Amino acid sequence: MTTSITSPESAYAQDPEKLVKTSGISYSDDQPASFEGVSIAAPEDGKHDGIRLKKALDARHVSMIAIGGSLGTGLLIGTGSSLANAGPVSILISYSFIGLIVYVVMSCLGEMAAFIPLDGFTSYASRYCDPALGFAVGYSYLFKYFIVTPNQLTAGALVMQYWVSRDKVNPGVWITIFLVSIVIINTVGVRFFGEFEFWLSSVKVLVMLGLIILLFVIMLGGAPNHDRTGFRYWKNPGAFKPYSKAIDGSKGKFVSFASVFALALFAYTGTELCGIVAAEARNPRRSVPRAIKLTLYRIVVFYVITIFLLGMTVAYNDPLLLKAKKMSTSAAASPFVVAIVNAQIPVLPHIFNACVLVFVFSACNSDLYVACRTLYGLAIDGKAPRIFATTNKWGVPYYALIVSVLFCLLAYMNVSSGSAQVFNYFVNVVSIFGLLSWISILITYICFDKAVRTQFGDKSALSYTASMQPWSAYVALFFCCLVGLIKNYTVFLGHKFDYKTFISGYIGIPVYVICYFGYKIVKKTKLIAPENVDLYTFKEIFDQEEEEGKLLEEKKREQMQNSGINLGYIYEKFFGWIF
Repeated sequence: MTTSITSPESAYAQDPEKLVKTSGISYSDDQPASFEGVSIAAPEDGKHDGIRLKKALDARHVSMIAIGGSLGTGLLIGTGSSLANAGPVSILISYSFIGLIVYVVMSCLGEMAAFIPLDGFTSYASRYCDPALGFAVGYSYLFKYFIVTPNQLTAGALVMQYWVSRDKVNPGVWITIFLVSIVIINTVGVRFFGEFEFWLSSVKVLVMLGLIILLFVIMLGGAPNHDRTGFRYWKNPGAFKPYSKAIDGSKGKFVSFASVFALALFAYTGTELCGIVAAEARNPRRSVPRAIKLTLYRIVVFYVITIFLLGMTVAYNDPLLLKAKKMSTSAAASPFVVAIVNAQIPVLPHIFNACVLVFVFSACNSDLYVACRTLYGLAIDGKAPRIFATTNKWGVPYYALIVSVLFCLLAYMNVSSGSAQVFNYFVNVVSIFGLLSWISILITYICFDKAVRTQFGDKSALSYTASMQPWSAYVALFFCCLVGLIKNYTVFLGHKFDYKTFISGYIGIPVYVICYFGYKIVKKTKLIAPENVDLYTFKEIFDQEEEEGKLLEEKKREQMQNSGINLGYIYEKFFGWIF
């Protein structure tokens, strides 16, 4: 396979040797073009060549993986601590605000991914901004998923303890069962993984819709206790909770409001998964923008509306909520179960715990996938040993998968009675690494945007452009940096300095800085000037794929119209926006 750069405006087109030296592109007849940062994925039935992923994910897979990755314990469990700490209106504002930032980040990522889908965030940063930034974001994101995967396995074991106590069955048994299951799913190919995640995520969506309806009914007094709460809890005990007796009044309410951003961050982490799966998606220029657009609707439905209704059905000083805040990550820790118990609805808490288990298992599955693909992307980009770019006949980078599984064994550290506290520290670490990834995506996009405007003049040639750019990217970047600095500032407010929370909350920042400047010093990299950013290599391949995709879509629409109303037509017209 030989790839050519057709644009005369590109500095690389006039100097192929410069291209090979600076970007790592290699050309040969018997191997695929390999860019430092992208290995063009083979089609689902393509010949295996040892380093390529496979294009086996449809638009529905990409869309549901994006929403499924963010629907987890952060929303079902973490909102309880947020409500108890800050009050209903505080968490409504903070979660809505972080949701808006997430949408901007996703839009920026979607524009880059739809242009030329690369193998992870390290590849985008290395190609459009600075290889040192690619190194920093790649390893920050890898560390995040090396931590969050065993964290989710621990959560799964804690959920099982709602039914079976740790005295009867050791948590290590449940961890082993979950681990073996997700390893099997991730081993047999991305198509099976995508289909499995599609249906799991569909269940999660149905659960959230059911939960919204349930909370609405409880709020209106339709539950067995017939207590119509309405906006009662916004008035008594109040919409905003003071931080403490020592810090009260307006100042205390603001301190509480600012303190819940860390939990809001954790609730949204994982939404950016569509940027990872883009490399294995069919016709990414259609599927990725579609997933991005749906993200806004889903943020509004699943986060804003749910949290709004939660604040109307549970008071922040409810004794059951304060008790749940101290529990592990099972139904017993969920504020939604508090609403159910107060409404005197029997059996439902056990059903809800089963739903939490589905959420956690899906998160485990997708987290292992992302850890594996992130390490693969680093290897393709030349920032990790090349062996991790080796794939099997199903297009699975199995060496990268093995290393990711080894880190999952950290979950066995949490079989002790202090597992709930370890879980909280893990959440703190994960949220800062996730935020640093968003910051890197925004910086990369700003560089990409400048390069496109410099070399193309405008963005009319792009298949998808993010709205309100580039200004929204700058605004989102500012607030991401601000949130990163203040996310755990409450450790300084008590009589005793909580050094464990401080370290777990901010350790990601020095790690990120060391990775960036360490790589820059060793490799002597520089920021890539907008006129020198390579916007052409492999673009022709995806341009052709886009045209073929349009023809297939047109043919599909004609077949649907000719066949009348069928399941495909119903899905596209009525359910595709949410499933």
